[in-house]
Amino acid sequence: MKISHDIYLISDSTGDTLDRIFLALKAQFENFEYKVHQYSFTRTQNQITKILEQTKSNNNPIILYTIVDNKLAKYLAAESKKKNVPCFGVLGDLILNFSKLLNQKALHIPSGQHILNEEYYDRIEAIQFTMNHDDGNMVKEINKSDIILMGVSRTSKTPTSIYLANKGLKTTNIPLVNEDSVPQYLRKNPKEICVVGLTSEPKRLYDIRKNRMSSIKENEKTDYTNFEKIKREVENAKKTFKKYNWPIVDVTRKSVEETAASVIKIYEITKKNA
Repeated sequence: MKISHDIYLISDSTGDTLDRIFLALKAQFENFEYKVHQYSFTRTQNQITKILEQTKSNNNPIILYTIVDNKLAKYLAAESKKKNVPCFGVLGDLILNFSKLLNQKALHIPSGQHILNEEYYDRIEAIQFTMNHDDGNMVKEINKSDIILMGVSRTSKTPTSIYLANKGLKTTNIPLVNEDSVPQYLRKNPKEICVVGLTSEPKRLYDIRKNRMSSIKENEKTDYTNFEKIKREVENAKKTFKKYNWPIVDVTRKSVEETAASVIKIYEITKKNA
C-alpha cells in the first residue's frame, strides 16, 4: 500500500517560488502520492498556529516554507518539531550563506522579488509587447523585438513567447506558412535581430493538430491535418531557417520552459557576438 503525504507549502509572499521548488522536487520521485495545501502571505504566529492545527487531521504531513522573517521562521520550525511534523525551510540557509559571502545583512523583506522597480516595469512592458506581437501581428514593429520566434503552426510559439516575456524579453512570434511569410525586414536584415526557428517531428505535429481540431469539434479533413502536407511544411521551414542561417530548436520532446531556456541561450550568444 502506497503512503500518501499531505504537503504544506507555507509562504510569506505569493508562494510562486515555493510552488516551483516543489514542482522540481516532486519530479525526482516516481512513487510519490501527495495532496498539496498552499498558504500564501503567512506573516503572523497566529496564522502558523492555525495551519499547524490542521496538520493533526491529515496524513503524514510535511512542511516546506519560504519565510524570510527569522523570528517567524524559527517559530514555525520550533512548533513543527513539537508536533513531530517534518519542516524544511527552502531559503533560510541560502540567505544566511549569501549574507556571509556578501558580508552584508539580508533585508528580510517578504515579497522582495515583487518590488515595483525598473526591472519589474521592464517585464510588464515586455509582456504587453509580446501579447501585441503574437501570431504575426504588428510585424512593422518587429525591429523593436529582442527575440523573434518563427515556425509552422503548433510549434509552441505563443506559450514560449509569453514565457520569454515574463523574463523581460520582448518577443514576436510569426507563423511560417511558406518563405513568403518571412517579413521583408528580416529578409533584408536576417541577422539584425535574434531569430530562432522552432520545429517539431511531423508525427507529433499531426497528433497535436488533430487534437486541436477535435477540441473545436471540427471533423472535416483539411490540409492542416494532412500528414504528408505537414511533413512538407516542416521540411520547407527548415530550408527557410537554413537559408537565413537562423538557429533551430526542436520542441518535440521539450517543455515550454526547456524550449525557452534554449532560446535564451541562443539570444545571449547572439548578443555577445553582436
